[in-house]
Amino acid sequence: MTQHPLPASIEDTLTLLESAGYVADRSLATVLHLSLRMKRPLFLEGEAGVGKTEIAKVLSETLGRDLIRLQCYEGLDVASAVYEWNYPAQMVEIRVSEASGDTDHTELSKSIFDERFLIKRPVLQALEPHINGAPVFLIDELDRADEAFEAFLLEVLADNQVTIPELGTIKAAEPPIVIITTNRTREIHDALKRRCLYHWVDYPDAERELEIVRRKVPGAADRLSQEVVAFVQKLRADEDLFKQPGVAETLDWATALSELDAMALDPDVASDTLGVLLKYQDDIERVRGSKTRQLIEQIRKEEPKTPTMPAV
Repeated sequence: MTQHPLPASIEDTLTLLESAGYVADRSLATVLHLSLRMKRPLFLEGEAGVGKTEIAKVLSETLGRDLIRLQCYEGLDVASAVYEWNYPAQMVEIRVSEASGDTDHTELSKSIFDERFLIKRPVLQALEPHINGAPVFLIDELDRADEAFEAFLLEVLADNQVTIPELGTIKAAEPPIVIITTNRTREIHDALKRRCLYHWVDYPDAERELEIVRRKVPGAADRLSQEVVAFVQKLRADEDLFKQPGVAETLDWATALSELDAMALDPDVASDTLGVLLKYQDDIERVRGSKTRQLIEQIRKEEPKTPTMPAV
């Protein structure tokens, strides 16, 4: 993997994202550019499926940096996220020392708490030197982790270091490129947000979402892409759904319909494939059948009419 320089301007940042097929607005490109230049973590908040995680993947790909991902979940602790000691290997070391007659407990304690017995988890891996430069460190869905772990991250984000009692402080020679995402299932403490630059990633407007579909699902018919995007936009704007479809679901639905050789939205096929777009049965039942047909009729009525040339 070849390392590439950081973008020198907001326009370069937009170009960088577009080169990997990520369609971003200028506000996102601006805060991402600042995060890279200021070497500050970027805190991305927004609904699930709007492309937050993808930003870290795109940065890794376009900058030629390693991607280290910490997937957060309830009960995540230091042993799973940062480090733990290789206890079986330490026990072998102790028995070998005893068998050889080495009973100096001070020296033995130093030898078993050596870095060769340290199992490095994502946080520690992100602070290590990398051949291709500082890695992209993705802390994904932080809101799923407990508040205690969130508090632990403060030292990492503020000082790019981790304190291991048996070894001391391990500090990154070069700060990693940190991307933090949250779906806002709970509020993240202000102390963590203060250490980051912040950006709310919203659902894209129709024009940008259509461009995303065209780039990510190039095999879909143009009319199908337009109607899929219009349908999804109407669902988000007009329907009181438990979980609105994200861009990821829009892409999945366009792909699924394209696989069925659809050239445009058919009410029956659209209704039958709603499970690709919506993930809750109540939402599917609300939209299925006559509602699907009604929405398709509405978007076709609202389609801009192509002006006809006057007869000569």
